[in-house]
Amino acid sequence: MNQGFTVWLTGLSGAGKSTIAERLAPELAARGCSVEVLDGDEVRTHLSKGLGFSRDDRDINIARISFVASLLVKHGAAVITAAISPYTQARAEARGRIGSARFVEVFVRCSLDELVRRDVKGLYKKAMAGELQHFTGVSDPYEAPENPDVTVDSEIESVEESVGKILVEIKRRGFLPSEIKAAL
Repeated sequence: MNQGFTVWLTGLSGAGKSTIAERLAPELAARGCSVEVLDGDEVRTHLSKGLGFSRDDRDINIARISFVASLLVKHGAAVITAAISPYTQARAEARGRIGSARFVEVFVRCSLDELVRRDVKGLYKKAMAGELQHFTGVSDPYEAPENPDVTVDSEIESVEESVGKILVEIKRRGFLPSEIKAAL
């Protein structure tokens, strides 16, 4: 059985967490991992419906994600989370719940200017105009990781480059076999 682990993608809205998760998942599967993706938007729809965006509600949401991830990790799954997870303390609690040795924190960095430029829904513009409350990075804080296990920069790196950096760290920790398994 494979060793379970979690790749915890954190970063501002629109930084590329979900895109990276979508590209990383098949790479892990091709290497024999049983993969589960816990996307922040999907979790809010199904597991955390009714929560708002206050600090307490955000912390509850991250606690729920990390609880599910910890259960999956115990059963050998490779879990990829893609959630803003803006607070250092909540991420530290997630690391503790999952287990530090099985937790790979990935900071998906992107400048606010680039995020505003990319924003097809206009959420940053609305937040900057005061029309959206509790918007992380504008009217609510985002506490960037001080010492993430991996930093990717979606503003200057391709998705493939970012995924490659994450795979190097996962392999370094001994979670992956060297070769890619052939498709059945």
